[in-house]
Amino acid sequence: MMCALRSLLLKGKLPVAPARSDVTRSVQAKATFATGSRQHDTTLYEFRTYSIKPSVMNAYMELTKENFHLRMAHSEMVGFWTYELGGLNKVFHIWKYDSFTHRSAVRAKLAQDKSWQENYLAKALPMIEKQDNEITYLVPWCKLQKPEKEGVYEMVSFQFKPGGPAVWGASFQAAISTHVNTGYTKLVGVFNTEYGLLNQVRESVRFLDNQRNVLLIPAPFSPLK
Repeated sequence: MMCALRSLLLKGKLPVAPARSDVTRSVQAKATFATGSRQHDTTLYEFRTYSIKPSVMNAYMELTKENFHLRMAHSEMVGFWTYELGGLNKVFHIWKYDSFTHRSAVRAKLAQDKSWQENYLAKALPMIEKQDNEITYLVPWCKLQKPEKEGVYEMVSFQFKPGGPAVWGASFQAAISTHVNTGYTKLVGVFNTEYGLLNQVRESVRFLDNQRNVLLIPAPFSPLK
């Protein structure tokens, strides 16, 4: 998967949060056979998506707001969002790790953290219907950036034919650059999935199988807003 996160400065009104003028977009591109180059360092980003029971969504978010500092004390969270369009009663968060060894060490410490286990996890798990995760890397030609303004975020996933960045990488990079150069958007990050849902990018229609858009609202405690 490749994922490009960008901030869009839009003219006109948005269907949600009309007082905000900027939207951050996440474009995801995924490939089963990674034949192209990828980031040389070991830094990885874990994408987590949780489906919450509708009747307890508000309670889940309140519990998370009050206790998620316990989780953030163990490793860096890039951002935390709730779904607004393209899905309901879902949350999406991104975690940064130096390596798989670092991730394993963090997971082990979380299992031993009584405050996290008792104050949050034991209460939150009954509220969650489903959990999904993906391991991603920033592509070599992109660095993670932070938007200057707070706003709404859009995550766009594109299912591509197998072949990897060697097949569609150049077209995807050109398409992203075209959008950034319009002046309505700021690129935040472009990721490639290593584990999880594979074969997904954007713009190069001849390689494209399907597309899905999701509008996200950053949580009050999210580093990216």
